[in-house]
Amino acid sequence: MLDVLFKKARGYSVEEVTEEYGFDEEGNEKLLKRKVQSKYIPPDLSAIKACMDIRDNEIGQMTKQQLAEEKRRLLEELKILQIGEQDEKKKR
Repeated sequence: MLDVLFKKARGYSVEEVTEEYGFDEEGNEKLLKRKVQSKYIPPDLSAIKACMDIRDNEIGQMTKQQLAEEKRRLLEELKILQIGEQDEKKKR
């Protein structure tokens, strides 16, 4: 459940498929058009706040060394996310 909350807090992309059907001369259903579209769902503010509340409880109990390690981990995660966003922009 926390995975969904964190995903919603970060924002994510989904693919939407739209299909249009028609009938041929014999009355059989036939696919006329199929459109696949990528849609970006922006971060949700209430999910961000919930994540921050969870993190605040965890962070308040960390030692200075644990905080430094968490800072390094988060900076690495940001680099990865920025590279992913740049790759998404290049694809468009």
